[in-house]
Amino acid sequence: MPDPRPDVTDFLRRRRSVPPKLLRAPVPDRDQVAQLLEQAARSPDHGKLEPWRFLVLEQGAMARLAGLAGEKARIAGLDPEAEAKARSQFDAGLLAVVVIASPKDSDKVPAIEQTLSVGAVCLALVNSALAAGWGAGWLTGWAAHDRGFVEEGLVLAPQEFVAGIIHIATAPGPMTDRPRPDVAALTRWMAT
Repeated sequence: MPDPRPDVTDFLRRRRSVPPKLLRAPVPDRDQVAQLLEQAARSPDHGKLEPWRFLVLEQGAMARLAGLAGEKARIAGLDPEAEAKARSQFDAGLLAVVVIASPKDSDKVPAIEQTLSVGAVCLALVNSALAAGWGAGWLTGWAAHDRGFVEEGLVLAPQEFVAGIIHIATAPGPMTDRPRPDVAALTRWMAT
């Protein structure tokens, strides 16, 4: 017989990410971030490979990365608006956790399952932060996919990639919900 957790069910029914540009100080301290990371690391991980790692960006790193994102955007020939957008999450960021996909060689665990595990970690981190009372939002953006930026700025190995940049700080207040998918239209039941 199931053991319902109505508090958890209610949280999941009402959860709402916060756009990172709306987040403000204060941010969680290092101990609080460590607790959130421990909770996120409980995500499904077939084969116990831990095909991910974390990089916590504090305020000083954000400023450096904003400059690097702008520089790499100019080198890539992006227009000024795209360059500003590439910089913006770091310019405005207060604290973020970069969830880095770090796939492992495995005969038993396909690469796609490792990638799905990394996505699960990203969502678990957002949900853990929200459940703890923080505001949190998951971004990537141009810089997260630019090899020059991620290798120089985030020190990623060639086989690694950014799965998400999870911004965590204080929400400006209750968030209004956004339109949600029509689950019935997306669901097909198969009995036989």
